[in-house]
Amino acid sequence: MKLIFLGPPGAGKGTLAALVAGLYKIPHISTGEIFRAAIREKTPLGLKVQAIIDAGQLVSDDITIELVRERLAKADAGNGFILDGFPRTIPQAEALATIVAVDAAVNFDIADGDVVSRLSGRRVCKACSQNYHVDYMRPKVDGICDKCGGELFIREDDKIEAITKRLEVYRAQTAPLIDHYRKAGKLVDIDARPASGVVLESFQKVFPVK
Repeated sequence: MKLIFLGPPGAGKGTLAALVAGLYKIPHISTGEIFRAAIREKTPLGLKVQAIIDAGQLVSDDITIELVRERLAKADAGNGFILDGFPRTIPQAEALATIVAVDAAVNFDIADGDVVSRLSGRRVCKACSQNYHVDYMRPKVDGICDKCGGELFIREDDKIEAITKRLEVYRAQTAPLIDHYRKAGKLVDIDARPASGVVLESFQKVFPVK
């Protein structure tokens, strides 16, 4: 089962990818994980990536694609994989098609307003990094961590202005992939609004565990 996971920030892709990877015994491969592994292993491409990152620059499509090619050639990806964060653009999708034929692109569908509500309500403990939410997982005492008594705060990424900007970037750059894979007959839409357990059940109905 060779899958691409699509969806805006806050859709819960990472959580679902971890659950699916465990159930289906396939690796969850993110671009961040690929970069870190290549750097850690000091491969020729990894050394290039390290130099680029150290210089404060963005890793080019050409290098990212080659890193993806190397990662998908590893034994653990032989029976399938979940690609998360790649491809991000149509050219990257076209390059991926020259490496491997994916079975489906799973679009975790959620409206922008739901994303803003989900992310802007998140609170994080300054001391132990425990997560809370003003609607779904409230602390016993407002602003105080149940676990360690630390102060809760709103991360910069979780402020409404930042969330709105991230969504704008996603819709402009990555959302066209939804049309790309729909036209190719490979898009599967899954409602990402419910809790992760419910979303996983929806996923399993489309992709039964064998």
